[in-house]
This record gives sequence, structure tokens and C-alpha cells, in this order.
Amino acid sequence: MRLYSRCVKAQLQAGRFAERVVEGRDDAGRDERVLIWIERRPGAVWAVGRIVNPQHRETGDARSDDYVWEGHELDDCLQVANATLEDDVVVSEDDGSGLRVRAFRREELLQPLERYFFGR
Repeated sequence: MRLYSRCVKAQLQAGRFAERVVEGRDDAGRDERVLIWIERRPGAVWAVGRIVNPQHRETGDARSDDYVWEGHELDDCLQVANATLEDDVVVSEDDGSGLRVRAFRREELLQPLERYFFGR
């Protein structure tokens, strides 16, 4: 059973602006799901998070060690998020997955940000 579609239409948690899911296999050959997301935190801070097998957690809340980056620059955030995503996609491809996951885009982050600030 898949909790997320391959295109990741999962309902975003508060503060999360974009998510991607990479499905593959772990070292033992079992199904593995990696969730990577970008969120906006208080103080105009962007953050990139990564969780392996979020479906096995009791809550959807991220732990402090789930974050791979925090900072104020959107371009840096996108660079880190897409590098993290690419690393997991490459591993998934090496395991035989034909999964296509689209990169994070600036526009998908700016749209919810503009709605929040300007109500558009």
C-alpha cells in the first residue's frame, strides 16, 4: 500500500511548502520510502528535512535530526534540497527503480509564500 503517490500529492503539514518521496530498497532489499521536504520556519528561515520510512513513525512531526539544512537564502535552500533529492534518486535508480521525481522549483515555494503574505 502506498501512502504517497509517485507525484507526491500528499497533504502538506503546516509550514511545509513542498515535498518529494523517493521509493526504493534498503540494504536488506526491503521497500524503503524517503521523504524530503522544504519548509518555512519562524524568523524567515528555510529548512530542508529528510525522513526515511515516515510511515513507520507514530507522528508526522519531524525531529531535530531530520533536518539537513537551515538558512535564510531561498537559492541555497533549493540547492541543498535538490542535491539531497538527487542523492536518493540515484541510489533508487541503482537499485533498479525507474521512479521519476521532479526537482524542487522556486515557483512552487514562492506561490504559497505570496498567498501567505499578500493573500493572492
